[in-house]
Amino acid sequence: MALVFHRVVSVDEALRIIEEKTGGVRPLGVERISVEKSLGRVLAENIVARVDSPPFDRSTVDGYAVRAEDTYNATEMEPVELRVVGACRVGEAPGGGIRRGECMEISTGAPIPPGADAVVMVEYTKRDGDRVWVYRGVGPGENISQTGSDITAGDMVLRSGRRISAIDLAVLSALGYREVKVYRRPRIAVFSTGDELVSPGTPLRMGQVYDVNGPTLTSILRDMGAEAWFGGILPDRFEEMRKAVLEALRSHDAVITSGSTSAGFGDMIYKVFNEVGGVLIHGLKLKPGKPTVIGVSDDGKLLVGLPGFPLSALMVFKTLVEPLIERMMGLRASKSVRAVKARMPFRIEGGRGKRRLLPVQLVESSKGLSAYPITMDSGAASALMLADGFIDIPEQTQYLDEDEEVEVNLLGEYRVPSLTIIGSHCPGLDILTEIAGLHDAKIVNVGSLGGWRALKRGEADVAGTHLLNPQTHEYNTHMPEKMGLEGQVEIYRGYVRTIGLVVRPGNPKRIRGLEDLLRDDIVFVNRVKGSGIRTYLDHVLEDMGVKEPEKNIRGYTYEAKTHTAVAAAVAQGRADTGIAIGYAAHLYKLDFIPLTEEHYDIAVRKDRANKPSVRKLLQTLKSQPFKEKLNKLPYYKTDKETGAKIY
Repeated sequence: MALVFHRVVSVDEALRIIEEKTGGVRPLGVERISVEKSLGRVLAENIVARVDSPPFDRSTVDGYAVRAEDTYNATEMEPVELRVVGACRVGEAPGGGIRRGECMEISTGAPIPPGADAVVMVEYTKRDGDRVWVYRGVGPGENISQTGSDITAGDMVLRSGRRISAIDLAVLSALGYREVKVYRRPRIAVFSTGDELVSPGTPLRMGQVYDVNGPTLTSILRDMGAEAWFGGILPDRFEEMRKAVLEALRSHDAVITSGSTSAGFGDMIYKVFNEVGGVLIHGLKLKPGKPTVIGVSDDGKLLVGLPGFPLSALMVFKTLVEPLIERMMGLRASKSVRAVKARMPFRIEGGRGKRRLLPVQLVESSKGLSAYPITMDSGAASALMLADGFIDIPEQTQYLDEDEEVEVNLLGEYRVPSLTIIGSHCPGLDILTEIAGLHDAKIVNVGSLGGWRALKRGEADVAGTHLLNPQTHEYNTHMPEKMGLEGQVEIYRGYVRTIGLVVRPGNPKRIRGLEDLLRDDIVFVNRVKGSGIRTYLDHVLEDMGVKEPEKNIRGYTYEAKTHTAVAAAVAQGRADTGIAIGYAAHLYKLDFIPLTEEHYDIAVRKDRANKPSVRKLLQTLKSQPFKEKLNKLPYYKTDKETGAKIY
């Protein structure tokens, strides 16, 4: 390669030249290691949940598993009497079920027995032999951690290109992973250069200074996760430098030096790099940091010569070299910034006399950061993964109001996501963001209506939505007017997914349609209010003339948070049927009775439409690779309008 001497370029141009001349700095290979040894390594595969977490409905308290309706009238003055018919222990399957007027003693973490849909805390009971008096009523689902309420089977929970933290390691363990694929650590040799340098601890003579860059750069590289070796201080003599660099290249993937980078008589590094391969860049439009040299060895390995002054060396390293090393490591996350100010997106209760630590996800909005509470029980592994930090709520605080400013204590580095998607949960979104290369996109699952509210507050770039207009039977296009967002949003046609009734294999109850939900022998599991499926069901029931479904449908008030929680309830015999996407039935090997096809669309704030990540997402939505991969999902399909603007 020809020597490029002092053709000063910008950092962006330098990165472009490196990409063009080297064919791209890429990861150096993949290896499989045990999870216990994976801390700090970079994932080389997407981690998908193989099972629901938790894998069964379990109690979050010590107490008694009951039928919620048996306790509705319980008060301190007039307790309800129930008969104890057994006990549920941690690690054991329930010995039987309960019927009207019965209950079972249950421990925290134990499976919920058939027939029970709530747990009464032991503090609100009094027992005498096989009789228990309940002094406080409970609602369906109370004190129960539902199947898949933490992580649902089939969800992508960690993406390729993510550095594994201690929290990620906990998530991997919770999902049953024993080994993971990671990228090989890059081996990097570091040298300091200059006749004036001596190692720390050596007595200084006139004209000498201690070497700062060698130990510092080596430590930073190790902290990044690279295998860094410090080769010592090289004198300003060409042949010694050349020999040391060539020797290091035999066993390392890159060489980084500091000093001797200018064009003065004693500056040798650009000559050495040119001798062992070639110089791509000599000089950056950067102050400080102009005398920077980038080259490539004859066998394609990266050569970096940083300025000698420590501050200049560090700033150039962070600006130019660190992104290159991260590419070699396989890292794909965006650039980072211990406590930050944020605002609450909605009102939330305080600790009611107790100091409360509230985990939150941080989301950018036009007003700054918003702190979305993570409302999971304390045993949820994914709460660790999702939380950016926590709010320390004093015990005297009754509530945090909407738009109130709070301080978020960060659990680690907060990285600004390239894209924020808030709305309805769907596996199709994982496929869309993966193919789009938006590996650091933040996806917050709060339901379709929650997504529209986030768009209105300016907290979401994009919302996933599947809300039916009962009057027109169209999906989603009525929402801008309903939310007062006319002219502020655009809607793009997404894809079609089939929803229907999930039933046990062979359909033993001979369920044919929604009219069977009214049968006395059918137990139904519902979805939460605000979800697209719940909206659809309530509309159809109204058309059927069912005015009080909570009285006419057994299980109507028991709400599952996810599609797979519905499927799990049916598969485990806790319900006879429920409505979910067909993919959930496929995951649990259940029979599926299609009811309708719904449109899952992408709503975008207009003021974010030109954001590069939004443009990339929308381009991918109409791309052939996305359509081909999505159409392989059971009960999913694209149509001729996929990717087209429909509002």
